[in-house]
Amino acid sequence: MFDLDGYLERIGLAGRPGIVEVHRAHSTSIPFENLDPHRGVEVSLAAEDLFDKLVSRRRGGYCFEQNLLLAAALQTLGWNVELFLARVLYRAPAGVVRPRSHLLLRVDDGNGIWHADVGFGRGTLLEPIPFGPGEEHNQQGWRYRVIDQGPEHVLQQSEQDGWVDLYAYIPHPSPPIDIEAINWWVCTNPSSPFVTGLVVTIQDAEGKRSVLSDWGGELTLTERTPTGTSATPVTTEMVPGLLEERFGLRGFELDGEGRPAPTALKRATSSRSTILG
Repeated sequence: MFDLDGYLERIGLAGRPGIVEVHRAHSTSIPFENLDPHRGVEVSLAAEDLFDKLVSRRRGGYCFEQNLLLAAALQTLGWNVELFLARVLYRAPAGVVRPRSHLLLRVDDGNGIWHADVGFGRGTLLEPIPFGPGEEHNQQGWRYRVIDQGPEHVLQQSEQDGWVDLYAYIPHPSPPIDIEAINWWVCTNPSSPFVTGLVVTIQDAEGKRSVLSDWGGELTLTERTPTGTSATPVTTEMVPGLLEERFGLRGFELDGEGRPAPTALKRATSSRSTILG
């Protein structure tokens, strides 16, 4: 049984809220982060593990974790949820075909059919939008739309240079086994950016996004709003403090390879090394 009350407490809600309220609260409460695969830990998608990590331990997660947790909550509220895999197009080099490594949801709450996604690492939807191609949606200054592009639907975001493709999906649900397979690839493949790099993101209800990442080649803390972006270089030593102060992720220290790891785990490892030594 899914602990709906525990999940709602984690995102600052109670009772039986609607899908827009749940989506907005989740997307502004639980940070996107890849700290586990970045330090070589495989990501489990088992329901109990997702709840323990993102709710009980107040961690964040990437798209599979975020959207599967949201799916469980929405299903507990009595709504029908389907899973879709998408191919990330944002900043894809010319001629490069990326795998379908992003997860989104289609939700029927009895009042509409919704495109829900609380797990896009660059900055995710604040609220769900109607599923499929249609009109433009303005969310605190961030503008989105879905268009048809051959057999796929493409989610786009408006930027200074015009509409930019974020990801594309075929409008047919994906079975859980396909999601398990691509999740394993994303969190274990040595060439996966979630293994080789660091990205942590959170946004507030006004649409401001904070991103700590080295995906651009330099470790930076970037602040994004619909009207502008500012980036500040940071050092590796600053990461544990930033995780706590800016992203609400407490209890991290740098491990022997300079990667953030839970403090208790690092101390336990150090103790075992001392005993064995």
